Amino acid sequence: MDIAQAEDLEMEVDDPAKFDAMPEPSDDENDMLDLAFGLTETSRLGCQVKMSKEIDGVKVRLPSMTRNLQAADFKGAKKS
Repeated sequence: MDIAQAEDLEMEVDDPAKFDAMPEPSDDENDMLDLAFGLTETSRLGCQVKMSKEIDGVKVRLPSMTRNLQAADFKGAKKS
């Protein structure tokens, strides 16, 4: 969870009861999740989940792939 929150990653919540205890994602979060690779029913953005007693001990998985882009991905690319 710490990695997903620190790096603004999409994550999958492994425990349905803990997922149900989380507040509903905002429209903005859902819009961002729509762009995520391998979206599942229990996908959330790590940076949007606030820890609470209700979800203490939650287990999450990071996706096997990502569509995240960074400036380093474009080094040496020609400018138009």
